[in-house]
Amino acid sequence: MATGETLIVMASTITAISFLFAAFTNAAVHGAVIGVNYGRQGNNLPTPPEVARFLTQTTMMTGVKLFDADPFILQAFAGTNLTINLAVPNELIPKFTNLSFAQHWVRDTILPHTTFTNITRILIGNEVLSTANKSLIRSLVPAMQNLHTGLTSVELHHRIKVSSPNSLSILSTSNPPSTGQFQMGYDTQVIKPMLSFLRATNSVFMVNAYPFFGCNADTLDYALFRGNTRVLDENTRLVYTNMLDGQLDAVYSAMKLLGFADIDIVISETGWPSVGDAWEAGVDLESARDYNAKLLDHVTSGVGTPLMPNRTFETYIFSLFNEDLKPGPISERNFGLFHPDMTPVYDIGILRSEVPDLGEVKQWCIPKVNADIKSLQENIDFVCSQGLDCKPILPGGTCFLPDLPRAHAAYAMNEYFQASGRNSFDCDFGQTGEITTTDPSYGGCKFN
Repeated sequence: MATGETLIVMASTITAISFLFAAFTNAAVHGAVIGVNYGRQGNNLPTPPEVARFLTQTTMMTGVKLFDADPFILQAFAGTNLTINLAVPNELIPKFTNLSFAQHWVRDTILPHTTFTNITRILIGNEVLSTANKSLIRSLVPAMQNLHTGLTSVELHHRIKVSSPNSLSILSTSNPPSTGQFQMGYDTQVIKPMLSFLRATNSVFMVNAYPFFGCNADTLDYALFRGNTRVLDENTRLVYTNMLDGQLDAVYSAMKLLGFADIDIVISETGWPSVGDAWEAGVDLESARDYNAKLLDHVTSGVGTPLMPNRTFETYIFSLFNEDLKPGPISERNFGLFHPDMTPVYDIGILRSEVPDLGEVKQWCIPKVNADIKSLQENIDFVCSQGLDCKPILPGGTCFLPDLPRAHAAYAMNEYFQASGRNSFDCDFGQTGEITTTDPSYGGCKFN
């Protein structure tokens, strides 16, 4: 484990090297950020490293939303092109009202991963205002503020933003969209302070928008983007052709009413189940495919919504896999784009046209997350004493920045691993190394 002094040194370089992470962001689908919610409530799901490799190599997804900060998951996504949104579970929110806890959590949980894992947002809780838990609700904004302060203390606040996903139940009115308004009481006591915080920190307002839960048999086509429905908002004379636009504009109207129309809205969850109970409208494979395929076309088109024209929406589909351990109706276990064996439930156009042969995957050697700095420096000294090329990690070299032992050790250890024949024991390094199938290269620093 890195010492406190080492962590401070690591943190002091973050601002200077933040530009390097531009190289970690690949071209988004149609120019917009499209991500997926990666839940793990299943007993037959692939391992996190397999998931990271699958998303990177076989799909055009550019972001992932996680439901916790499991270090094994964060390590699995190290060196990938994916932007990572990770959540703090609701039950931990009260602890974040203690500033000291928030600061230590950032140093212990986030900072060790920031060199190679592109964490861009931390989400405090999920749909907290819908829990009716007064203690959680009172703690929400203070927890967000303390987390931001913790990120600021290690100079990560410019790179990692803080937000919190909200369900549409925070609206007291939403139809027509121009009348959108937040629930009375929550509007001024919680949501307005939250929006003030988001504006001050240049963050976003996140909503879980599900037309599936808002439709019935009569409005199914409207929810599924089928284009044969026209709904007029008589206040604005604007016409709506799909339910998602109406939901987003209702949230926008509510934000505007409080004076925060300038804050961007991100769709933190949306999706459609492919299997469900007989009483659920439109729960079938065709409807799920139609919704998610047309969703992607719509949010990336640049058309926007009637009240927010000419824009795209960062969107996270729910969810990556069908999860067989989720509670509730059958549909809750069947929102996945993919089966646990990583074959598509249906095709929505996010698979790459040329899929690499997953049976012959290149491997790299990198330090383990818990490897101590002293051991990593010894690894660097050993490799460089063997006559291997260490020039890239010397001052002025292509891999010198970030000037951190972990980053330099990753390059050196991999050089040894590749030169020695790529055997598992060539990446042992006294149990401080591990093999990954995701390329740790970044910017101009290329790993063999």
